[in-house]
Amino acid sequence: MKLSVAQAAEKFKVSREAIHNRIRRGSLDCVIEHGVKYVLIDEPASITKTPENDRYHTYIEEENRVLKEKVKELEKQNLSLRDQKEIMLIEEKKKIEQIYKERDEQLKQILNTIGSKFLPRPEEETLDNNSKKDKSFTDVFDVEALVSEPIRLKKFLQLKAYKPAKRLRIKNRFKRLLGQDRRVFRQEGKIYIDPEKFDYKDLLD
Repeated sequence: MKLSVAQAAEKFKVSREAIHNRIRRGSLDCVIEHGVKYVLIDEPASITKTPENDRYHTYIEEENRVLKEKVKELEKQNLSLRDQKEIMLIEEKKKIEQIYKERDEQLKQILNTIGSKFLPRPEEETLDNNSKKDKSFTDVFDVEALVSEPIRLKKFLQLKAYKPAKRLRIKNRFKRLLGQDRRVFRQEGKIYIDPEKFDYKDLLD
C-alpha cells in the first residue's frame, strides 16, 4: 500500500513529524514520485512504540503520579493549617472572654465592698443636705480602709478620684522614694503601696 505522509499519519494516529522521523530512521519505506514522498506499507503493518517512547511515557506517568501525591499532601497540610488556625482563634477568644470576666468580678467585689462597708448608716442621714452635696467621693469613703493588701499606685489614685494634675504630682513623689522609703516598692515593674501597713498622708496632701 502506498500512502502520502498525511494519509499515513492519519492512519496510524500520529503526527506527520513522527512519520518523517520513521522514514529517516529507516523503519518505514518510502518512494518519491513527481516530487511527492509516499510511504510504502505492507498490510497489516502498524507503527509500534519504540523502547525510547516507552521510557518517555513511563517517565511521564511516574511524574504525574508523584505530582498527584504532592497535591494531595499539600491539600491535607492546608486543611490541617486551617483547623489549627480555627482552634487558635477559639482559644484566644476564650482567653479574652476570661480576662473580661475576671475584671468584671473584681469590679463587682469592689462595688460590693463599698456598698456593704461604707454606705452611710441611718443615724448619719441626719447630716445637713447641703454639706452632703459638697462632699466628694473621697470625703465620704475612706479608700485606705478599703484596701487590705498591696495595691498598684495608679489604681489607688484612681480610687481616690484625684484630678489628673494632682495624680501626676503624687505619682512623681512616690517615684522619687523608690528604693529610699520602704512604704513604696515595685512589683512586676509597677509601683505598689500597702495602705494597710503604712500611712501615706504626708505624700498624698
